[in-house]
Amino acid sequence: MDKILIVVTNHSALGPKGKKTGLWLRELTDFYHEVKDRYGVDIVSTAADRVPIDPRSLVGAVTHKQTRNYYMDDDFMVQLKKPLLPEQVDPGDYAAIYFTGGHGTMMDFPDDKDLQELTREIYEQGGYVAAVCHGPSGIQNVRLSNGRLLVSGHVVTGFSDVEEKALGMYKHIPFSLEQVLKERGGLYKKASVPMAACTVVSGRLITGQNPASAKGVALKLLKQLETFRQKENEDVYVL
Repeated sequence: MDKILIVVTNHSALGPKGKKTGLWLRELTDFYHEVKDRYGVDIVSTAADRVPIDPRSLVGAVTHKQTRNYYMDDDFMVQLKKPLLPEQVDPGDYAAIYFTGGHGTMMDFPDDKDLQELTREIYEQGGYVAAVCHGPSGIQNVRLSNGRLLVSGHVVTGFSDVEEKALGMYKHIPFSLEQVLKERGGLYKKASVPMAACTVVSGRLITGQNPASAKGVALKLLKQLETFRQKENEDVYVL
């Protein structure tokens, strides 16, 4: 399990007026930048089509050097032109699965049975599940083999109602992610200031509240994986 699987949306429109949306680019690139030198990375989506990028997130490709470098990197971007499908990956290869955000995820992540099964298998084999911003919509309906919802009883975060309203998006979204996470039994936590970074580790579930939290999710995941590896090595040595 020397790889991390990153999940991205393939949905480009939101609400009755078809507001343009998609992947929030920095929630991919900030995370990828932190993990790429220590783990192999594969990118999977809900369809094999080119991954749509939320136009608003492309501001980062202009104003943020790291994001711009990835956006201009053909070798990196080809993974968004031809993403893998869930049935093309073996869960046994992955130490963790990470759900990126963007409002498009609210349309195609929640009810994707293949993603749910993939997540369950990675988690139940001892892997980690991570998500940021709207990415937790991909884990809100995941059930474990014992029938329990994955998020139930865990401290979790995700894009808040206050942040949706501040962006003028609340009227466009199909559901409130904050409320759904609570309804699923999650103990919801958010930053005291909207758009401020907030990351939460709860067992093998790691969540981030908003785009500013993507790097933090990556760093917390790496720390947890390193701790797990050290413990494995100690157990082997004792034996």
